[in-house]
Amino acid sequence: MRTDGAGSVGVDRPGQVPREDADVRGWTEALGLPGLVDVHVHFLPDRMERRVWHHFDNGGPLVGPGWDIRYRLPREERVERLREIGVRHFTALAYAHKPGMAQSLNDWTLDFARVTPECAPSATFFPEPGVLDYVRSALDAGARVFKVHLQVGAFDPRDPEIDAVWGLLAEAGVAVVVHASSMPVPGRCTGPEPIAGVLKAHPRLAVVVAHLGMPEYDEFLDLAVRYPNVSLDTTMAFTDFADAVAPFPARHKPLLRDLGLAGKVVLGSDFPTIPYPYAHQLHGLARLDLGADWLRAVCWHNGARVLGKRP
Repeated sequence: MRTDGAGSVGVDRPGQVPREDADVRGWTEALGLPGLVDVHVHFLPDRMERRVWHHFDNGGPLVGPGWDIRYRLPREERVERLREIGVRHFTALAYAHKPGMAQSLNDWTLDFARVTPECAPSATFFPEPGVLDYVRSALDAGARVFKVHLQVGAFDPRDPEIDAVWGLLAEAGVAVVVHASSMPVPGRCTGPEPIAGVLKAHPRLAVVVAHLGMPEYDEFLDLAVRYPNVSLDTTMAFTDFADAVAPFPARHKPLLRDLGLAGKVVLGSDFPTIPYPYAHQLHGLARLDLGADWLRAVCWHNGARVLGKRP
């Protein structure tokens, strides 16, 4: 693997970047990494998972035309596939889209983490009576990351019913992966303005903006610059699939490099609901040619800090 004077990993020969999942371990080893930390992985209760996959299979108002799911496997096989790829730490991001769901989802995801050593204890919440109590319970049970999906949940993150939740999470230093942008289709409460209002009220909140904020890259990059604990995950960004509809602006590559080296860009994949090999997400990162140090930060160190993990 070529490394130039600036420490960038060459991408001019096919063997130098992962193209298939079997290539990933060799690639991470060449970078000097023990594996990968992926902050945007989904594991859901069976019934909910079947419904989510049905939406992707058939398309609809929340997902546009949909796509074929690459890793349509039983849960145990999906866990084993991540292990084979070399994902050492990952999440089980469930998200409530109506009242009465979140607490049972948290019970499931926290139980899943207890029996899956690589999985960071994950939880969610929704604006509803009792939300502060069950978020406290999830934190007491060890939750290290939360997920909210503003497009699917169709709620305003500035809702007064969850203001105290944001404050609690900011105080606890626990990250929230937020799907706040307008992909794959805009929603009632997507875009930068709603979550920016939350950050104005809770400026130390650790928000991970899913999908690098596509397609509103400019505004979400600005939030990462302005707020100390805002980062962006790479989920689907820089893949051929996303580049066809929402390419990352080339003018922002220097800023992306600076943010990554500052701990503010983290690896995310959306496994298992992706239409290409897991390796293609990493291939997209490598071909940016932002340097080996950047890849090491994004693929391991930054995510480990977000999830409170040690090597």
